Amino acid sequence: MTKIDLDRRRLIQACGAIGGASMLGLSLASQASAAATVNTPKQPLGDYDSWDMSTMADLLRQGDISPLELTDSAIARFETNAALNMIAVNHFEQAREQAQKLNQLSTAQRTAKMASAPLLGVPFALKDLGVTMAGTITTNGCRFFKDNCVAENSTLVNRYQAAGLNIMAKLTSPEFGQTPTGESSLHGDTLNPWDTRYSSGGSSAGSAVAVAARILPAAHGSDGGGSIRIPASHCGLFGLKPSRGRVASGPTNLESSMGLSVHHALTRSVRDSALLLQLTQGAEPGSRVTLPNDNMLAAVNAKPKPLKIALMQSHPFGYPVHQDCSDALDKTVKLLTSLGHIVEVAQPTLPLEQMFNGMGIATSSGMLNAVQARELKLGRAARENEFEAIVWGHLQRAKEFTAQQMLAARSAFDQGGQAFDVFFNDYDFILTPVTTAPPPKIGELSLNQPYDSFVQQVLKASPIAALFNMTGLPAMSVPLHWNKNGLPIGVQFAGAYGSEAQLLTLAAQLEQAAPWADKRPPILS
Repeated sequence: MTKIDLDRRRLIQACGAIGGASMLGLSLASQASAAATVNTPKQPLGDYDSWDMSTMADLLRQGDISPLELTDSAIARFETNAALNMIAVNHFEQAREQAQKLNQLSTAQRTAKMASAPLLGVPFALKDLGVTMAGTITTNGCRFFKDNCVAENSTLVNRYQAAGLNIMAKLTSPEFGQTPTGESSLHGDTLNPWDTRYSSGGSSAGSAVAVAARILPAAHGSDGGGSIRIPASHCGLFGLKPSRGRVASGPTNLESSMGLSVHHALTRSVRDSALLLQLTQGAEPGSRVTLPNDNMLAAVNAKPKPLKIALMQSHPFGYPVHQDCSDALDKTVKLLTSLGHIVEVAQPTLPLEQMFNGMGIATSSGMLNAVQARELKLGRAARENEFEAIVWGHLQRAKEFTAQQMLAARSAFDQGGQAFDVFFNDYDFILTPVTTAPPPKIGELSLNQPYDSFVQQVLKASPIAALFNMTGLPAMSVPLHWNKNGLPIGVQFAGAYGSEAQLLTLAAQLEQAAPWADKRPPILS
């Protein structure tokens, strides 16, 4: 092994496990495969599979369907596709009770309520990490939190409920989101509906699978190093990571992992992402990093101007980019050019080593803080056998971090943000791979393996998505390519701070020019 390889290896080790999620991506190994099939019985509401969230809301408003019909249709599909293993905590009974109450309303009453709660009765689910719903369990994918019943809603959950969403489950995540896959000792392996031998991506794994398998039209996700965008890429979905401060993360942590982690959703349509962002954006008490609210729905219908887009087609640390990912970029560049946009190769100069060292410090420290709060609540210390081996190692290292290291980490993030701010004076957006390899096989990025083996897999992965967590910038994965094995390969666009509306305008244009709504995993055939 050369000195540069050793240096890179040490850098990844320093990054910590979202160092798994910071190096983000996936194994270069990919083999031809036939997708797994499931015997799918006839489902209630046969057209349900083709409806996005916005369509469901319209049908509810018109009285053409009922909340209970939608809820039962979602439950039936969850049960039929149980082998994909996407549910962490089941709230079906609670969701049915809520739907039954809504069913008792007349169409006129429901329409009146939908003036302020436009998604009243639409089925939805939360990622089992980083958000809480009063009186229910959030496990964080961790055995130490397996019975972690919480007393209050997250601010975001309050906003989802105010919008009328009927929350019916918590969906799987790896332990503390510490790897870009959907595998944990607590919940098992979440499988990709496009081919069940492959990872769904992570850490918003269950959310991506539920939406890709047409069980839900949209689902909550969080992104601390690519955890919305990676599963969106692997499952053929649209996934937008908002700017830091756009969506409330409190009340417990107003900036999770020093601002690296933010919340939004995985959707099949761009307009659903815009609608959810419209309904959930905005500051909460205590917010100091804030943005003015934008009209996200208007952005979807806006006519995009000709854009100047930078193309970053290489791995920042010099590792190979898989041909599938290069093909996805080439295809996207041709599409952009045909739409009148200008694309040229360019990328900013960033303090990569300092940024990624800082990412490990921030994520591991945030995880340690959560564990210590749980220890205080339980009145006992956490035990090694309650954690994945790799996560336990990061927790022990986090105890040794100093205040100076924390300050250096935030300084590195700020320097990266400054570099991007200057860069976006010359370019509207930057186009990159989401990951530098197609979806990996199940097991390749598991947290329950020898650390050296894990590092070898992470070294093949892409750190590109994490750049926009560290700098707090918005970025989106757009499903524009499928490889010869039928696996989705997303591409990433990122923009200046607060440019979600402009990203949504571009995404809507791409969705119209190269539609993906009718692309379905083979298990649904």
